[in-house]
Amino acid sequence: MSDATTSIGAAAQNAAPPRVKGRLKAPWQVWRDAGGRVSALRIVALLFLIVPVVVAIYDFYTEGYGARPLNNVIHRTGYWALIFLMVSLAITPLRRIGRFAKLLDVRRMIGVGAFVYAAVHIALYVADQMFDLWKVASEIVLRLYLTIGFVALLGLTALAVTSTDRMVRRLGGQNWQRLHNIAYAIGLLALIHFFQQTKADVALPTFVAALFGWMLGYRLLIRFKKTRGEPPAWKLLALTVAIAALTFIVEAIGISFVFNVSPLRVLGTALDFDDLSMIRPGWLVLGAGLIVVVLDLVRQRFGPRRGGAPATRA
Repeated sequence: MSDATTSIGAAAQNAAPPRVKGRLKAPWQVWRDAGGRVSALRIVALLFLIVPVVVAIYDFYTEGYGARPLNNVIHRTGYWALIFLMVSLAITPLRRIGRFAKLLDVRRMIGVGAFVYAAVHIALYVADQMFDLWKVASEIVLRLYLTIGFVALLGLTALAVTSTDRMVRRLGGQNWQRLHNIAYAIGLLALIHFFQQTKADVALPTFVAALFGWMLGYRLLIRFKKTRGEPPAWKLLALTVAIAALTFIVEAIGISFVFNVSPLRVLGTALDFDDLSMIRPGWLVLGAGLIVVVLDLVRQRFGPRRGGAPATRA
């Protein structure tokens, strides 16, 4: 059996929780684990998923939403749909590097949360168009950024519909895993949609895109590694430095095209730390990557041994 096939099979084993006798929990009791026990990790994940709602309510009563409140909420829901999608994709690297397999238990929950926010995002857009479905459909067809966003929503819908344990068993582990691998393509489409919607400062989309690039790079390390176990810390460090450098370069090229300045001049501003609120995305990516490297070193020293059971591979 090839390494890739073994990896897919292992991921499918992880995706489907172990069967238990009897019906230990109702389907809506998402705060309970597969064994019916109250899960602190699931409760934290649920609280994380409702943070945007709490923040939105607080902002509404303290600052208001301006002249177009509905448009404000549309952008909020779209933003959080992207964030939760990225968090769901980050579960696999974090649980492997942190040697914390229980994180897998909340991956689908967060992924479904991303779908819910995306569904609310499109529903609010329909409301903003006065429920004129013909106009909404024509806008989706004629406007590229809406087409891309809608395709991403369709992909998230497919993943959400097949997110239950029953669908895992019906599709079969390998088929289910192949279908859910489209999450990476959905993430790319969502990022393109985010960039197209951001008309001024693209620092945040650049940062999120760079983290997405890091996660893809990590998966490539896993896919093409020749030894058992996790990639060594030096490879994670090399990946971090490479993605951070690429972020600086791509951002400089993009800004140079928009403002007709030299990319080298843009790169020179990367060392300007007078205003920490304007720190460049490349530094943030580097910092986030270094935190992951430190986590790997700490868990390597004090956590479970590398090269655990094959079932932990994904």
